[in-house]
Amino acid sequence: MVAFTNALGQENATTAVFLRLAPLVLKPGCVAKGSKKILLVEDNDEIRELLALFIKHLGYKVFAAARGLEAIDRASVVHPDLIMMDIRMPGMHGDDATARLKANPSTRDIPVLVVTAYGAGIDTRRALAAGAAEILHKPLDLTTLPNVLHRYLSSRTKKMRSPLKK
Repeated sequence: MVAFTNALGQENATTAVFLRLAPLVLKPGCVAKGSKKILLVEDNDEIRELLALFIKHLGYKVFAAARGLEAIDRASVVHPDLIMMDIRMPGMHGDDATARLKANPSTRDIPVLVVTAYGAGIDTRRALAAGAAEILHKPLDLTTLPNVLHRYLSSRTKKMRSPLKK
């Protein structure tokens, strides 16, 4: 049996599943060109690791944070081209972190895609009101995620607004 390991060299079932499924999900030509940076904010270690691996496989540089305050600090240092933000996290929730990012002149123009397991409700409305560009629902559809990322990261649509915003 082949052993799959995470970045720390530890065997990890999530990584093994991803490595087996990625070739089935990723279509030829969907790999990003260039060096766009994505800040992935997710408190669940396995989900964060799986998404980071998938996004790296698409050709993007991935920076990770596990909490809202950490995301604000990382965004100020890394200056990502896109932020994927979980809503419900210990400490500061994603909608509050998004509001702070949008209030800061150095991070206000970075699109924030909120990723949540919760349906349309107060949390998603608060995230959109805080400045999130779009809501993505878990479980993420890995067949459409490359197109969503490309839509926000292509140079001509960097400041694109979601059709959800009016």
